[in-house]
Amino acid sequence: MAFIQSCYSITRQKITNALLTRCVRRMTSNKTVLGIETSCDDTGCAIVNSDGVLQGDALYSQNELHVRYGGVNPLVAYELHRNNIELAVNEALEKASINIENVDAVAVTTKPGMLINLQVGVKYAKYLARISGKPLIPIHHMEAHALAARMYEEIPFPFIVLLISGGHCLLALVQDVDDFLLLGKSLDNPPGEIMDKVARRLKLKNIPEYAKVAGGRAIELAAKKSKNMDLFEFPLPLVRFRDCNFSFSGLKDSAIRKLVKKESEHRVKGDEIIPEVYDLCASFQYAIAEHLAHRTERAIAFCEKKNMIPATNRNIVVSGGVACNDFIFKAIQVIGTKMGYRIFRPPPKLCTDNGIMIAWNGIEKMKKNCNLVKDISFKDIDPLAPLGKSYIDEVVKSNLAVKITRLKKCLQI
Repeated sequence: MAFIQSCYSITRQKITNALLTRCVRRMTSNKTVLGIETSCDDTGCAIVNSDGVLQGDALYSQNELHVRYGGVNPLVAYELHRNNIELAVNEALEKASINIENVDAVAVTTKPGMLINLQVGVKYAKYLARISGKPLIPIHHMEAHALAARMYEEIPFPFIVLLISGGHCLLALVQDVDDFLLLGKSLDNPPGEIMDKVARRLKLKNIPEYAKVAGGRAIELAAKKSKNMDLFEFPLPLVRFRDCNFSFSGLKDSAIRKLVKKESEHRVKGDEIIPEVYDLCASFQYAIAEHLAHRTERAIAFCEKKNMIPATNRNIVVSGGVACNDFIFKAIQVIGTKMGYRIFRPPPKLCTDNGIMIAWNGIEKMKKNCNLVKDISFKDIDPLAPLGKSYIDEVVKSNLAVKITRLKKCLQI
């Protein structure tokens, strides 16, 4: 009889544990996070649930305004964030048909980015948390970019990520939601920034179809009209350095020197544009793509040498604003095909800055029960925060020689 009672007790305990486990899973799967993004020039807010369903979002872009300045004006961006943050949050909540009390947490970008702009988002997130009694989740902007594709694709850890934008250029190994190994970074200007600067110097905004288009996008569109990409030659940056770092300032300077030479040849004055503008855009874009591809290939070689990537789990995510460039994305796909990796990128609206990726990163962190806090101090805002733990010295020590993959042949250009 004692044995039967013992079995009954064990069985009842197992059933109770199973029910508790099921309840915990149900609670986790039903979480909803509101995300706020104000790190640069776009005011974004979104509401996402644990199943990766976007319930509502709003994005107040300042792109057209900043095109006039040739880049982001921090003070103008700050004022517009202040004017738009409440509008964005209310619009996202209205689209989701919920109140702030219905969300489980408020996620907000706290690093890196422009200090005064980050403060706008954090201040409003603190206000929302206070009136709703919900926890806050501080978000690293680049981590959010890295994980955004997981909202739409099954991409298990670990995987390699290439983050390319107007503010950053990074290669990292993503080992978990909050575990990143930095393999390489830009030593000077990021690719999006130099594309904007070169586009401005080329006077692309004087061409009506590019007048309201951001510089990098204008170069991509103009490059499609090129009939002779080989007209201009650019050196491959850092070719003698066996690491995964990037350098784009030399490509920018080289592009401007070539432009000045052509302007002199054609006696270009004022707002006039050189006849070879499309070819110069194409050659310049190709040089950027080849540099990114070369360093990505070394990152793959390093991770494989160190057994950091399982043979059954070879994935690369390309994210950030420059990931929207189809030519550059295809260049990384060439490397992926060569090395046996699948290449992913988020939908275009998630490549640029947005509230969706912030909310999703909040969901990822909630599932791991990490980074939930009651308050965020302005001292915690870090405009220059690095991504993860630096492994750059380890890459240098490995001294891996990587043969340059010539993309023109692979892309059939």
